[in-house]
Amino acid sequence: MFRSATHFRWLVTFSAMLLAHTHASSSLLSAELVAVAAQIELRDTNGQLQKFEVGDGKRWLVVVFLGVECPLSKLYAERLNELAAEFEPRGARFLAVDSNPQDSPADLRAFVRTHSLRIPLVKDSAQRVADRFGAVRNPEVIVVDSPGAVRYRGRIDDQYQVGVHRGAAMSGELRSALEELVAGRSVSVPETKSVGCLITRHEPDQARVEVTYADRIAPLLHAKCVRCHRPGEAAPMSLVDYDEVVGWAAMIDEVVAEDRMPPWHAERGVGHFANDASLTSEEKQLLRQWLAAGCPKGDLRRLAPLPPHGVEGWSIGRPDAVVAIPQPFTIPATGTIEYQYFDVDPGFAEDRWVAAAEVRPSNRAVVHHCNVFLRPPGSSDVVEQGSLGSYCLTAMAAGTPAMRLPDGMAKRIPAGWHLLFVVHYTAVGSEQFDRTSLGLKFLDPREVTREAATRLMVDEQLCLPPHTADHRVEHTALIERDMLLLAMFPHMHLRGKSFRYEATYPDGSMETLLNVPRWDFQWQHRYELAEPKRLPAGTTLRCIAHYDNSSANSANPDPGATVRTGPLSEDEMFNGYYDLALAEAEYPTARKNRLHFVTVGLVIALVTLRRNRKRSVADDA
Repeated sequence: MFRSATHFRWLVTFSAMLLAHTHASSSLLSAELVAVAAQIELRDTNGQLQKFEVGDGKRWLVVVFLGVECPLSKLYAERLNELAAEFEPRGARFLAVDSNPQDSPADLRAFVRTHSLRIPLVKDSAQRVADRFGAVRNPEVIVVDSPGAVRYRGRIDDQYQVGVHRGAAMSGELRSALEELVAGRSVSVPETKSVGCLITRHEPDQARVEVTYADRIAPLLHAKCVRCHRPGEAAPMSLVDYDEVVGWAAMIDEVVAEDRMPPWHAERGVGHFANDASLTSEEKQLLRQWLAAGCPKGDLRRLAPLPPHGVEGWSIGRPDAVVAIPQPFTIPATGTIEYQYFDVDPGFAEDRWVAAAEVRPSNRAVVHHCNVFLRPPGSSDVVEQGSLGSYCLTAMAAGTPAMRLPDGMAKRIPAGWHLLFVVHYTAVGSEQFDRTSLGLKFLDPREVTREAATRLMVDEQLCLPPHTADHRVEHTALIERDMLLLAMFPHMHLRGKSFRYEATYPDGSMETLLNVPRWDFQWQHRYELAEPKRLPAGTTLRCIAHYDNSSANSANPDPGATVRTGPLSEDEMFNGYYDLALAEAEYPTARKNRLHFVTVGLVIALVTLRRNRKRSVADDA
């Protein structure tokens, strides 16, 4: 509610000035509030001071708070265009407001251009608009009528939420509210909970606090966050410098407190993993203490040089070979995209031994995950290869590091074989393009001591009954020789609930190797063991998965469906990948060479023996 008629006149004026000065080709005005009065003075994108008078004539004003780096804001841009086109002729006026301190006018212009936003977008630098309405998150909607009453507050609909990307909305609260207002009825659901990115309020810099960005926080963020939160990587916002971090302070505080970030889903105390990105209790306390103190900067001149994260290059170093999908793929603005399959001939005329591999999308924002399999020439299927039966060359998912095998270990790509890229794309609110590539570093065959392999436990007959909250599936594999377990990579879809790897050893003892108690489809990790785990011959490796096909699962697209194995997100999968190598060094290429030399030696011996016999017969004659 407004505290006075002046407040409402200010809001109406704010809307009127946007209508008067917004061209059809450009819906952006970068606005600086000069005075809260009946007449508002604002600076446009050219820096010119514009004055606007009261007068609009619309019955409802729909104020939508957007943050141009917020993933949900990006996803809802086209939906807002559709709603504005439908309801503006019926008496509504739409206005988008960016109140994030870290978003510049250039960022707003880029957002409008990239997402083709056709409703006015203004910059609320002083956060007076956000404070006036009590806006907390992006995106958040407030619908106000002409007397100045708030008729609806909350989310746009339920299609996109944190960790949930449905194919279509199951409930459209904003649309329903506007339909009811147009029909002259009261809004039946006047308030819903907004989800998305918090709007950080300005806080004073507490300069004398012991913990500062320069001395403690920058190194911590660089070690745990910047690998993804930097330009060109998977995260939607950058945390490279102080101003960017402060702009996201409220959101950082929330996601750290809720253990949502940094993303890591393995149960603590079960296994020890080299790529564990989670924060310790002490690191969490340090970060939240700094946030609560108002994010003191410290002396940035004393900030020690931070190690590079390879922003301009490959994290595995310069690849020996780069293989890319044939041409860029177009990702639509919205909707579910089926898995895409790209067959590529790398042109290897001889066997190649891969010690490191890195999948690099050209557009990380749209690639959910990518697996690269091996396929013999002329075959339509992926095929296991090698003495250990390797099923997959490498995989990439959001937050997962490149594959680097321990010294002396390598995976073999047989001569003439093709690579099959299987890419899962996700829509981000605007049409996008991607050309994913694969970088490979090879090991000299003479230096290969162990052949590594990726094996898979899979359920191709998976069947989840409707309205079932806890459906259990289990599969096992026998370890036939002494092996070293290197990594585990579980994969399920939207109804996945938990995934666990267990080992039952020949002596009957059992050990949990990895437990993911809360499956998150948006973050799928390859869990790399800090030290290879020895699995004696006769060990049974077991994967146990639980699925939630009930309405209690907020990500479930249809609790009433019988769900089977399939490639779409609405289908389901049980994939338990695991990387291993022989426990004892075998020198596979040396063994092959030894066999060659032995064969040649036997041939020479037989030829010599036959020649000597002929000579003996001749002598006897």
